[in-house]
Amino acid sequence: MNTSYKFQGWLGLDPSSAKGNMQWKEYEPKTWEETDVDIKVTHCGICGSDLHTLRSGWAPTIYPCCVGHEIVGTAVRVGSKVERNIKVGDRVGVGAQSGSCLKPECEECASGMENHCPNMVGTYNGKYADGSKSYGGYSDYCRAPSHFVVRIPSSIPSEEAAPMLCGGITTFAPLKKNGCGPGKKVGIVGVGGLGHFGILYAKALGAASVTAISRTSAKKEDAMQLGADGYIATNDDADWSTHHARSLDLIVSTVSSPNMPLEGYLQLLRTNGQFIQVGAPEDKLPAFNVFPLIGKGVKIGGSAIGAPREIEEMLALTAEKGIRPWVQKRALGEANKAIVDMDEGRARYRYVLVNEAHAKM
Repeated sequence: MNTSYKFQGWLGLDPSSAKGNMQWKEYEPKTWEETDVDIKVTHCGICGSDLHTLRSGWAPTIYPCCVGHEIVGTAVRVGSKVERNIKVGDRVGVGAQSGSCLKPECEECASGMENHCPNMVGTYNGKYADGSKSYGGYSDYCRAPSHFVVRIPSSIPSEEAAPMLCGGITTFAPLKKNGCGPGKKVGIVGVGGLGHFGILYAKALGAASVTAISRTSAKKEDAMQLGADGYIATNDDADWSTHHARSLDLIVSTVSSPNMPLEGYLQLLRTNGQFIQVGAPEDKLPAFNVFPLIGKGVKIGGSAIGAPREIEEMLALTAEKGIRPWVQKRALGEANKAIVDMDEGRARYRYVLVNEAHAKM
């Protein structure tokens, strides 16, 4: 079926695109299936993953690549076999995942852990089973399988909902899965695009206390405004890990530096505490002494985005609690400048691209 719209967006053609050299071009979306939804993109958050992918930081990228996996817009074409009763005109979103095998014999898909499926397909820089490519939200339109498309609650503004679909769920999911709630003392490493969501959701889930952990005290005031109860500046106190030893039950680390003081973070945990890594560095994590694990029964784990049902749960909590992330709107036409600013750490705390053709700034 021919459509009246074109699939076009900002394409990275080689690793230099991460330096603000994306080009606006037309591309061929995934092959249409009756389980798909075409979304007229109004908003798309800028995620650190976009930069890693544009520069082939994690692995060689499949160029050309249109990044952006925090997508909100309007459903303009809906297949006859879509899930979640999505209709043309609905405000919907898609996060970092737009495919998995969904086979009943797949342990992950069958148990609601589609984000861990061995055949997971990213919303961009991925390939579907038929060989067609996935393209993201720095674009006018996005096509995605309806299983991974969610409806956005009416009370959440589009520019705030967009970064929740990756940045928000990346912190919400490990907090929820690992017992964040009443009585738990939680630490969030990194006060940034991910970390500020971590503070918001830890408080919303009822943590007894939330401690923000950063290199300097530069973001202390912001962290407190977001709801943090305490703050640790690791560069400003040579003995921070001793002064705050055994003070936390759960740490979610959003930083992606191979030089982070991992051993010190582990000292902050109480007996049977958990350290969950969500930031994904392009290099390896630093070496650490194993005795904090053995002596206190501490566990180290990781978490990747979240399944569709978890995204829906997060959005429901966001609407119920009135959670308001800190976002700054940027014009889609200025995406090249916006990703450079993001890479230089200027976002406070999440840039969201607004498609000027489809939404008001």
